[in-house]
Amino acid sequence: MIVREEYLNKLISLKDKQLIKVVTGMRRSGKSTLFTLYRDYLLSNGVSSRQIQFYNFEDADNEELSDYKVLHEHIKARLVKNKMNYIFLDEVQNVPSFEKAVDSLFIKENVDLYITGSNAYMLSGELATLLSGRYIEIQMQPLSLKEYSTAFPNLGASELFRQYIANSSFPYTIELIDDPKNVRDYLDGLYNTVIVKDISDRKKMTDTRQLKRVFRFMADNIGNLVSIKKISDTMSADKQDISTHTVESYLSYLEESFLLYSVPRYDIKGKDYLRTGEKYYLADVAFRSLLLGDKKQDYGHVLENIVYLELRRRGYQIFVGKSGNQEVDFVAFKGADTEYYQVALSVLDEQTLKRELGALESIADHNPKFLITLDPFPVTSHNGIKQINALDWLLQK
Repeated sequence: MIVREEYLNKLISLKDKQLIKVVTGMRRSGKSTLFTLYRDYLLSNGVSSRQIQFYNFEDADNEELSDYKVLHEHIKARLVKNKMNYIFLDEVQNVPSFEKAVDSLFIKENVDLYITGSNAYMLSGELATLLSGRYIEIQMQPLSLKEYSTAFPNLGASELFRQYIANSSFPYTIELIDDPKNVRDYLDGLYNTVIVKDISDRKKMTDTRQLKRVFRFMADNIGNLVSIKKISDTMSADKQDISTHTVESYLSYLEESFLLYSVPRYDIKGKDYLRTGEKYYLADVAFRSLLLGDKKQDYGHVLENIVYLELRRRGYQIFVGKSGNQEVDFVAFKGADTEYYQVALSVLDEQTLKRELGALESIADHNPKFLITLDPFPVTSHNGIKQINALDWLLQK
């Protein structure tokens, strides 16, 4: 089991705080394992097993608790008096009106409450209304390259990266690494579960073919500026007629289930958010080869996708930058800090280097600027712009 230290330490820092800890993220990204690690931490730090209640609502053994009133009474009857109780509700979105049970449990002084969900919509409905200002969301992703590397301590960085791209960052795929077909079957099953269980069933869709086509289009266009109209027009031209309204709905469903992330644009010079033209990135780049085949890999955009996900892990708010007529891959905000990132597979070609540096050089301010590439060089400076090897950056060397 890979210890997800960053997420575990976050939960530890929030222990006994008067906040509901809501861990969100795509299926099989490690949320249940995180709760197991945290329970082990509690047990090793003086908390008795009687003070801990754990319920996974994808387990048929807990089906009788899928009524929120029954769930509430069941938990309440097992609370240890005069001690803090740690309540874990895993995939709680499977309990209709779960937010009512959560709200009632939260107001009890001796309850520290932790919940997970595989849909972002759970925080946009009644739960958010009921608990405004009383919860904190921890967005969990599959393994980073650094986390992944702990399972393969003898692999060199380049081989590790190739394996990471080919076999996915979902934790359980490490157990299937000996047979690529098993990895592919696992990803296919995961993908279809999200499409059917997290989207189709919830939205009462009778046909998922167009939804899958939209996701396949997005997988083929990671890192490209796209608009909803462009998606609709392109698919319609390919005899797959689909309205802009339907495309917009499908994109929101895919984002809610964490299969896809949208990145809006930001005008660096005007310091303004732009409403048109976004980029999209996948939760795991292995979905791209699953849907498009290995021969259609654009490794420049794959690297860009991985850098985007890493910036998210590091807590940045991320935008696509517009600097005059130039495009900057990422404008990253964290607190009062701003950083700029340009990503390229290689800049050994002089014209490519000039182009990539030009986008960063067009920015007049003095915030840190980085060029991330796979070129095997140590940190290099181009008039203050730091060129960094992507693997060193991802492994935090």
